[in-house]
Amino acid sequence: MNNILSWADLRKFKIDDIDRVNGINNSYSNIRLFGHSEKEADLILYRDRHSWCPYCQKIWLWLEFKRIPYKVKKINMYCYGQKENWYLNKVSSGKLPAIELNGKIITESDNIITFLENEFGALGSSLLSNDIREVRNLEREIFRSWCNWLCRKSFSYLDESFRKKKFRESISKLEKILSLSKTGFIDSPTYDYEKLEPGTGDIIFIPYMERMNASLGYYKGFDLRNKYPFIDRWLTLFESLSTYRGTQGDFHTHAHDLPPQMGGCFRESNDQQISFSNLIDTGEGLGKLEFNQNLDIDYYTKFALKRVLKHKDNIINANPYEKDLLEESLRSALTYMITSEINEVPNNAVISINYLKNRISVPRDMPLISARILRQSLNKIEYTNVNSQIDTIPENHRYDQDPAKFILNQRL
Repeated sequence: MNNILSWADLRKFKIDDIDRVNGINNSYSNIRLFGHSEKEADLILYRDRHSWCPYCQKIWLWLEFKRIPYKVKKINMYCYGQKENWYLNKVSSGKLPAIELNGKIITESDNIITFLENEFGALGSSLLSNDIREVRNLEREIFRSWCNWLCRKSFSYLDESFRKKKFRESISKLEKILSLSKTGFIDSPTYDYEKLEPGTGDIIFIPYMERMNASLGYYKGFDLRNKYPFIDRWLTLFESLSTYRGTQGDFHTHAHDLPPQMGGCFRESNDQQISFSNLIDTGEGLGKLEFNQNLDIDYYTKFALKRVLKHKDNIINANPYEKDLLEESLRSALTYMITSEINEVPNNAVISINYLKNRISVPRDMPLISARILRQSLNKIEYTNVNSQIDTIPENHRYDQDPAKFILNQRL
């Protein structure tokens, strides 16, 4: 244990802070200006604090790709915390997302995009155009077939097969649309291949496609990207854009934030499902099935370290298990992450490590690649002993992620 780096030693591995206001898209910013003055940021986006809400992600992406200056105010979702009273006084339903401009508040993501188009112009095709109306209808069809397969318990093999078949029929329609696209996007505003970006038609789809890819891999063992190469190309195009990556969740986050939001997710036990879910839970991840880009590993390793160093005291205090053991074990995991040197940790520390590994939330805490590297490092330290005690993630709620104690402690 003497080879474990101290906090002072770990702080020597530095990277520059990101520009949260005018730099690449990120989940930490409270204002985005794109080179404009703060006075021009009249628009307020109300989105969920943990970046779990797909409808919030849709509006977030629309504003980012349109480069409209805006402020961000973050609100709790009911599945993990109490909705803020000041927000309920403003939006009595508590619905997210919402936007506010010049005192006018708009809810419901489609209504918000229509309002934004009237104020700032369309992003590619208008939401009200016939082409996008058809795309929107298809998105809802795919959403329903996904829910029927994922969120309703099947009582027989035939029932499970029927639900899977209906999903495949629906998703094949999107595959066909993308196979005919010259750009790889559904609705790119430009055909300049050096500046390809998605339009509204794509932004309608991406939040739930991201969640389908994760949840069907975890709960069904369904390999979406290999089965549908044009959808894979489309996802890869999104992942090449830092604007999208700033909003992107990972498989571990979605697999465990969806059950309380969706009313439950049901497993189809098969060899691939068992393999996929184990890889996701241990933090190994599913490689290019999850994220198909080659990024600077050293940078994202140091980014993970920077985030942990910034919040280490609150990370330790929020852990319900052996806090004294966790401090040294966390340094051990970070030491391995930076130096590849393994130092064993006490058996009693394993459940604390497991608890932390299960609660790294992407993109709230750090980007997908950083989270993967950190989880793999925690997993490496965890498995230096044979202690079988593990932490269990709730399925009916996520009050373990209640931000009240995090905000109180100025956590992530």
